[in-house]
Formats: sequence, structure tokens, C-alpha cells
Amino acid sequence: MLFAPGLGGFFYDDQGAVGRGAASHGFLYAGTPVTPGFSAIRMPAQSLGIGLRLADGSLIWGDMMSVQYPGVCGREAPFDARMAETFCREHLVPRLRDLACEGFRASCERVLAPVSGVAIPRAIQYGVSQLLLKLAARHRGCTMAELICLEFQLPVLPCAVPIYAQSGDARAVNVEKMILKNVDILPHGLINSRRRFGREGKHFRSFVHEVARRVLSLGGSGYRPLLHFDVYGMIGVEIGQQPEAVADFIASIAADVAPLRLQIESPVDYGGRPEQIEGYAAIVAGLRHRGCSARIVVDEHCNSLDDIRVFAAAGMGEGLIVQIKMPDVGSLVDSIEAVLMCKANGVGAYLGGSCTETDLSAIASVHVAVATQADMMLAKPGMGVDEALTIVGNEQARLITALGCSSDR
Repeated sequence: MLFAPGLGGFFYDDQGAVGRGAASHGFLYAGTPVTPGFSAIRMPAQSLGIGLRLADGSLIWGDMMSVQYPGVCGREAPFDARMAETFCREHLVPRLRDLACEGFRASCERVLAPVSGVAIPRAIQYGVSQLLLKLAARHRGCTMAELICLEFQLPVLPCAVPIYAQSGDARAVNVEKMILKNVDILPHGLINSRRRFGREGKHFRSFVHEVARRVLSLGGSGYRPLLHFDVYGMIGVEIGQQPEAVADFIASIAADVAPLRLQIESPVDYGGRPEQIEGYAAIVAGLRHRGCSARIVVDEHCNSLDDIRVFAAAGMGEGLIVQIKMPDVGSLVDSIEAVLMCKANGVGAYLGGSCTETDLSAIASVHVAVATQADMMLAKPGMGVDEALTIVGNEQARLITALGCSSDR
């Protein structure tokens, strides 16, 4: 067993401090963090590679990390690579050394079982399950996607999953990059403060209009991407939390950008899981009543597989998309189950994650997305667009080509 401390693809940000209006100075934020685990409002993301040297001398790896906004809305504290390595050496290395090649799901069940009755941190589950998926696929002599299809009894389909890119702070430049590269879903927008949202949504509405204008002017007649904006609950903060008012606002934005389709992520933060379900169900019903095709995306208070199960079963159907934020969910087995659960309930499955991830975790997520035929997946890691599209897009292209060749034989 080997451990390699490293960096994630971006930074950990204190969402509590940013949401309260922490001022940015260049790339950094001024002020004192408010979320436990943060020593500054913006900190470099950490990762920890866990490696397994096989009998033939080859190595396979998985990577652990947190998401960009850890420690809030039910998420674990920021990932600490040193603490994670200590935990793994004490509790998981003995399990891994005694592991037989008994399949991916069985290996995860054995290695990632609770320790003294306490669940293993999800960031650790995420990295270790990547390792176990690669090990099982290697043992079977197939791709990770084919191994998933085999163990979950899914058809092997060489069908691409739409890719969603996020802009970060460099919104104008990155939106144009996305359009020139014909990204399927864009741009995120990082509308994470009242300053960026504007009074009654003025700044947000202006940004949406500009994105739609650039798509139609730069993208050509055949390019019609899905517009997806993450507003971090700012509709609720500025417009109000009443579902009717939220539905009115979203419907007006959707009308403005037609013929392009619209998705709004985290329109309101209602403060807890039951409240979030009740509020989002009312917003979805309000949009349906208005004949609006816009969909809303749930992120906050929907982290674990159990959370996703409850949201998926809440009867919102195609009006809701669940972001399956993979490091928050934990084991890849649970992310796979989450996608299948959403699809079984007619709810959109967005296989997400974070800009703080690594190339290894992003590549593994492509295989999960294609195997389960998720509705969309995130281009990651980082905020530069190009790098994430290269890692995720090229891996998907290679995988689809390989699966297509396999099906031809």
C-alpha cells in the first residue's frame, strides 16, 4: 500500500463566509472564516492518493478529496490528507491486504464497512472505491464501465452522456470557451453572493441574457446547449422563499432565453432536508402550472445516498434534477445506486462532483456516468474549462470508441 499526498483541482471555500458577503481581493477573500475546519476563507484543496502495488509490480491508484464547499449543509469538514492517511493505515490497510478478488461491490462492502460502528468518512470511501473498481476491472480484463454494467446488470451502451462545464470567476472568457467547444450544458456562473445576484436578480438576469446572446451569436444555427445556472440559494435570499414567487422568477428567465432550455440549481436554501423537499416540490408544481419547461436542480441538503433516495421518491419527476456530488456521496457504489434510483423515479440524474477533484477521480466518474447512462456529468477538475473538458471529454470519447468496438465483435 502506498499513499501520495497531493493537491485537488481548485480550492476549498468557506461558503458561509462567502454567502455573508466576504470581500474578494484578487483571488483571495478577506475576513475571518465562519465554518469549522477552515483556517482561511479560501484554502488550497488537498487530495490523497491511495495506491496498491500488485504482484506483477504494477500500480493502481484512487484519489480522496472534499468538494469545494465542505462543512455546510450536511457535508463533511474540509479533507485533511494527513488525518486520512493515518486512518487508512490503521483501519483499511489490513482489510486491503487480506482482500481477495471477489468483485467490486463485494470488495467495497468488505473494505468500506464501518469501523467500530462508525461510517468511514465519505472522502476516504470515494478514493478507496476508485481503487477497488480499477482492481476488479483489471481482474476481469475489461473497462471500469463494463465491470459496472456486469455487476449491476446494466446493458453496455456506447452512448455519450452530455457534459456540463462550469465557469468559475472568469465567466466572460470561459463562457466563450465553452461555446467555441460546443459544450452540451453551460455555464454554471458562480452566482454565490447577493452582489453577483443583484437587487431583485438584476445582475443575474443580465448575465443570463448575455450568455444566451453569445450562444446564439457565436455557436451557429445548430448549437443549442442547455443553460444551467447555480445561484446558491440567492433567489430565496433576494426574491423571497415563497414557491410561487420563485416559480414566477424562474419562468420569466426561461421565457427570456427561449428557444434555449433552462435549469436553475439551488434556487432556495430552505435550511434542512424536509423543508427543502417541501419547498422544491412546490416550486416544481408552480413551474408545471405555468407551463414552464425549466427544471430545478437540488444540491444543498442532498448529499448522502439516503438523502438522494428521499428526494428521488418525493414525486417531483422530471421537474427535478438531483446533483449526485460524488465525493459527498462517498463510495462509487453509492453514486451508481444514486443514478439508478433517480432514473427509476423519473428524476434527472446529474453525476456531479467538484472542481477540487483530480484527473483520476474524474476519469472514474466518466465510467460511472456512461455505465449508468446518467442525464449529465460534470467536466472536472479545476475552473479553467479546457483542462476539465480534455480529461472528461477525451476519456468519454475513448470509452465510447472502446465499447463500440467491443459490441461489434
